[in-house]
Amino acid sequence: MSTEWIAVDWGTSHLRAWAMQGDTVLDQAQSGKGMARVDKDGFQSALFELIEGWLGSAPIDVIACGMVGARQGWVEAPYSAVPCEPTPVAPFRVPGTDPRIRAFVVPGLKQTAPPDVMRGEETQIAGFLAAHQNWDGVICLPGTHTKWVQVSAGEVVSFRTFMTGEMFDLLAGQSVLKHSVGQGWDDAAFAEAAADTLSKPEQLAARLFGLRAADLLLGQDGGITRAQLSGFLIGAELAATRPYWLGQQLAIIGAEGLSGIYTKALQQQGAFVETANSTHCTLAGLLQARNLTRQSA
Repeated sequence: MSTEWIAVDWGTSHLRAWAMQGDTVLDQAQSGKGMARVDKDGFQSALFELIEGWLGSAPIDVIACGMVGARQGWVEAPYSAVPCEPTPVAPFRVPGTDPRIRAFVVPGLKQTAPPDVMRGEETQIAGFLAAHQNWDGVICLPGTHTKWVQVSAGEVVSFRTFMTGEMFDLLAGQSVLKHSVGQGWDDAAFAEAAADTLSKPEQLAARLFGLRAADLLLGQDGGITRAQLSGFLIGAELAATRPYWLGQQLAIIGAEGLSGIYTKALQQQGAFVETANSTHCTLAGLLQARNLTRQSA
């Protein structure tokens, strides 16, 4: 079975590609050449390192989402303003590519009040909605920058981004807590910490230093400290996003491990949570974008 089109998820730090026949994955490849690690003139060569074996004599459509469409990316794909469908316009064509490919980039979404942007998540949302007709509710997309997205009548109405994942990495790797955060995990410690800052988010800064003190004075296990750090930060996020998830139909799209952490914290608060695989949603959304490209050709 020959490759019909190529799906690409090109983030800041990683590049993933799939050889596709309709909605069927024939092959896949990935590298660490994310947008931040590629020069302006190096995008095509980075992509070809992964996909050249899938190419034939006839041009193949390459549909990409993520930070590849940023100002520093392969081609700038201007944001679409919400409220709108997740992919309201056809992807933008990359000019001057190798004749064996026709490359397109999916635009992100923007919100002016309060100011916010997304690139890549809109494709996952489109893929989720393709499999959930007439779905209204809130979608949480956990990650380095977690998105909370209100969806109604097939449109993204509003969204907010939380730097919780990046804050965790910075605190665990560059703050005084780097001496106390270890490997491992403790579910009970996470749950207790998340509930604590969800009810008392104003205590977050004090709770964080308490992790260092617990290590110095009590010799607390580094895995417990890691779980508590995550719990404190996610609990504060859930306190801020309570209007999004309280009493709403809720779906989480993300990597299995992180999605599970968010799911447990929300279920502890009585929320009913549906989860969806991020890769499946990305591929379904890129297929939607390819169909838009073909309709506009």
